[in-house]
Amino acid sequence: MTTLGTPLSPHATKVMLLGSGELGKEVLIALQRLGVETIAVDRYENAPGQQVAHHARTIVMSDPAQLKALIEAETPHLVVPEIEAIATGMLEELEAAGTVRVIPTARAARLTMDREGIRRLAGETLGLPTSPYVFADSLEELQAAIDSKIGYPCVVKPVMSSSGKGQSKLDGPADVKPAWDHAMAGGRVARGRVIVEGFIDFDYEITLLTVRALGANGEVETHFCEPIGHVQVSGDYVESWQPHAMHPAALKRAQEIAKTVTDDLGTAPANGSVGLGLFGVELFVKGEQVWFSEVSPRPHDTGMVTMITQWQNEFELHARAILGLPVNTALKSPGASAVIYGGVDAQGIVFEGVDEALRVPNSDVRLFGKPESFVKRRVGVALVFDADVQQARQQAKVAASKVKPRVA
Repeated sequence: MTTLGTPLSPHATKVMLLGSGELGKEVLIALQRLGVETIAVDRYENAPGQQVAHHARTIVMSDPAQLKALIEAETPHLVVPEIEAIATGMLEELEAAGTVRVIPTARAARLTMDREGIRRLAGETLGLPTSPYVFADSLEELQAAIDSKIGYPCVVKPVMSSSGKGQSKLDGPADVKPAWDHAMAGGRVARGRVIVEGFIDFDYEITLLTVRALGANGEVETHFCEPIGHVQVSGDYVESWQPHAMHPAALKRAQEIAKTVTDDLGTAPANGSVGLGLFGVELFVKGEQVWFSEVSPRPHDTGMVTMITQWQNEFELHARAILGLPVNTALKSPGASAVIYGGVDAQGIVFEGVDEALRVPNSDVRLFGKPESFVKRRVGVALVFDADVQQARQQAKVAASKVKPRVA
């Protein structure tokens, strides 16, 4: 039986989020609705999640000393990484010492913070189908990998980056140097390393939200949401919809791949604990064939569509699962999401046209409250439900276009 305390009392159930952007904000809201005391941590003040949490803390999360000091001072029951740029080695130390439980595990946070760790796990340890790939530490190594093993077209990505930053598609030799420079600018570490992947001629890409939660017997059960289709531009999600139609054999294979990788990431060798929570598993699909692409051990940006399509959205599923509570991945209605961009480089922008957006039938809007806007920064999302997925996609884009950010 799960016991939950009262916030701001000696018996509070305390959860710390490392990363408090728009996804973390929704997780915090879901936790608060269950009476959890929340601590929102980010690298800058007034991040979206910090605006709704009981406590806001600002540190450099990639600094092991700062991270350790904060966790020991706050004594949370659970630490939930919501971004990749975290001192995961320190999380592993604290988890092994029994100081804190990391969601889903500290090992999962370490393996998924860079593309090399998770790709080697999937392709080499677990034997899952992936695109051909090579890692390169210099422009010369990148060129050699393309010439000898990968060929054109191909895709180059930094091994460590967020939200698709630094990704390029290469069609020929003239693209190699620009792709390397773009990867170096978009990566999160000074020492550059990239992955070059052979291009798969896939029909579409999906996100399969996969939830590891406790069943009535106390054993881990794996649940799947309906597949989410999405469009990315330069590696960034711009729209998503649910459900995405799939051949039954492809869906079955996608679920098998997702379960294999999340079962592995849900194991903590240091203490044998079981990792719970929601994972965003990205897959390429062609006919009945399925290839593993990436996995995030946390809610996924393409999954924001579930705020209008599911009875329990991805953030509520994550919150319930990590607390040991039952989950329900049932679809409420087909629907779609479309990103709202900042459009300007400024602080404290204002939004016009929100009323017009909400006049679009079956629509909703989320504005994230980010204190600073950039031209291509995601500052909100428009959501639409409709029995016809294509109609929902069209209307979501219309709703998003109505919102006009501007300098105050």
